[in-house]
Amino acid sequence: MSIVTSSVSTQRGLTQSAFVRPSLPALAGPEGILYDFNYGCRVQVPVDGWRVRMVDLDTFSQVFDEPVEAHSMITSRRKYFVRFELQVFDGERLVFRHAYDARGRNVLIRPSGTALGDTLAWMPAIEAFRLQEQCQVHVVLPAHLQSLFVKGYPAIRFVLPESADSPDEPFYATYHLGFFSPYTDRDHQPTDPRVSSLQDAAAYLLGVPCEERRPNIVVAASARDVAERYVCIATQSTAQCKYWNNPRGWRVLIDHLKARGYRVLCIDQHREYGADGVLNTMPEGCEDFTGNRPLEERVNLLRHADFFVGLSSGLSWLAWAAGTPVVIISGFTHPHTEFRSPYRVINFHTCNSCFNDTTCDFDDRDFLWCPRRRDKPGRFQCSSAISPEQVTAQVERLIADHRLI
Repeated sequence: MSIVTSSVSTQRGLTQSAFVRPSLPALAGPEGILYDFNYGCRVQVPVDGWRVRMVDLDTFSQVFDEPVEAHSMITSRRKYFVRFELQVFDGERLVFRHAYDARGRNVLIRPSGTALGDTLAWMPAIEAFRLQEQCQVHVVLPAHLQSLFVKGYPAIRFVLPESADSPDEPFYATYHLGFFSPYTDRDHQPTDPRVSSLQDAAAYLLGVPCEERRPNIVVAASARDVAERYVCIATQSTAQCKYWNNPRGWRVLIDHLKARGYRVLCIDQHREYGADGVLNTMPEGCEDFTGNRPLEERVNLLRHADFFVGLSSGLSWLAWAAGTPVVIISGFTHPHTEFRSPYRVINFHTCNSCFNDTTCDFDDRDFLWCPRRRDKPGRFQCSSAISPEQVTAQVERLIADHRLI
């Protein structure tokens, strides 16, 4: 989950410079008027005293109506998707009128950061936006993430971060995807993302219907690399609250899977990971498939696995996208945060769902973030109280449901 810093707030993982605001609106209207929808509805007029009016066409709300100074930049407060109508008057004379219409036009979408889970969650909403608005969507992604989506979304143009600021043609509109902090910021997000699923948060930002959509990832066909039946696991994450902090957890689960005849492959990027004096290592008993491997290789491993066991993290989203049954172990997020899995594991008898608590702001810069119990006994009890027996019970139910063994 990527938190974004805005001009009036802070965006997780990004600085204010992450919001690219062209120096002038990119499109020319009549009589020297400039306008576009890059970072809100924006307009510049050539004459002092001309009146600018902005209307939300879907809510019938007039959001701006004032005389403005020549050559000043007038922008709407709302930076997420809104179907604005822009009007410019010289006294009673209507000089310019334009209703938002992106059909056939270039629109840029900037997901915040490079988090794998966020990108997998948001790409279907981006495609839904493209279809709804009938526009040419450009998405800013680093090369290692582009490789997951290029074949699955052939109508979307993927742009490297370093080339997004110098397009061949001007963008009609630009939208930023992320979780904006403080979460009370309503200029960059229409609702508090903590009360929505990760996918629905993107749908609200782009003005498309909220529904669960599985991302379409297409990688080159590859033969099965591991002959025996196996299960993939991923035990690392980007904050300690996301880990399965039960000291018996992974060891007991791995022993159980191996006793069932499975090879257990750990497909994390890092064999060891941590911060602030805490180091998490790959659990004993599993096979080391960690390393900086291409995502396509991990997709291939996941597609041939009987199932996947992981955390509220990017690799769980990748397994779900690959069509692999997923057991998710998480206490710091409420189950509605991720995609729906019948094998979602949480213990409601203990402290839980702090990420979705509207009185807490998640701080991804604090590796040991635990807002309710930082200075109390039982830190990270949301996952330490998830017993290995609770997880193995879900594993057994999955095996039975899918008739795997």
